[in-house]
Amino acid sequence: MSIPNPADFAHRAVVVTGGTKGIGFVIAETFLAAGADVLVCGRSEPAVLPSSNGRTASFVPVDIRDAEQANTLIDTAVEKFGRLDVLVNNAGGSPDADAATVSTRFFDKIVALNLLAPFYVAQAANRVMQAQDDGGAIVNIGSVSAHDPQPGTAAYTAAKAGLLALTKALALEWAPKVRVNHITTGLIRTEAAAETYGPDGGAAVTKTLPMERMAVPSDIAGACLYLAGPLASYVNGADLAVHGGGELPARYMALHPR
Repeated sequence: MSIPNPADFAHRAVVVTGGTKGIGFVIAETFLAAGADVLVCGRSEPAVLPSSNGRTASFVPVDIRDAEQANTLIDTAVEKFGRLDVLVNNAGGSPDADAATVSTRFFDKIVALNLLAPFYVAQAANRVMQAQDDGGAIVNIGSVSAHDPQPGTAAYTAAKAGLLALTKALALEWAPKVRVNHITTGLIRTEAAAETYGPDGGAAVTKTLPMERMAVPSDIAGACLYLAGPLASYVNGADLAVHGGGELPARYMALHPR
């Protein structure tokens, strides 16, 4: 059987959470460039929405940490496009915080954004996709923190580890109509993250990476296009590492400084 053009998403409807900035913005632009109809969300509308080839993403103001608003997001996509083929659960993140002193309110909010919200949106998306003849695909954007925690990331690590496990559980329950996959992202160069990589702009950090560069948002967007498309038609419950090989072990770096 021949495989359709893997970069052709014409007449396909895509929702990208957190698609108004950073990585999500580029993911949305990439799907637009591939011909998809795209809906992004946020708590407030940005000055500029993702666009490509004269086509612009639609926007709906919602807080997906609220289950009812997560349902509204998916209902809006169906109203606009008549269907839903792809959900990219991209919204997430967290500032560093000391686990010994962090407030329980902070912990709750980080878990809500990085674990509960993706489930709320995925559950609503699955309801729609299961009723479609050709189902759909869900891609959860995770983090290397789920596998390799760093100091100051206890809440974020716990939530992202939960998201990875949730992905595998949903993949078991929702197949064959709906495929659910996970992307483990590593260090990604964005304007918002620049300060976290040190005063040298991340030059020292890149020395710890086998690829000798950080990822850029388009690296993640390309992986989303793959997992959502026909080349990945039998990929379900997978954890796709897009981290350039991870980081060199601390012991190796100590013995072989570059």
